[in-house]
Amino acid sequence: MEQRMNEMEILLMHQENTIQQLNEVITEQQRMIKELRTEMQQIKEHLQALDPSVNRLPSEEEPPPHY
Repeated sequence: MEQRMNEMEILLMHQENTIQQLNEVITEQQRMIKELRTEMQQIKEHLQALDPSVNRLPSEEEPPPHY
């Protein structure tokens, strides 16, 4: 019985360690996602501020004046 209790305690310690490691990974991933979202929003804002013709498709472009 004592042996079995010791084995269960060891198993529990390993599980707690694994859960803590997973939590750290998830926390870091959430931080990275937040940072990437912020960067993506900044890029979007920068692109929208550019000359509108840069953002147009070639089919939407007006022909040059010499045509």
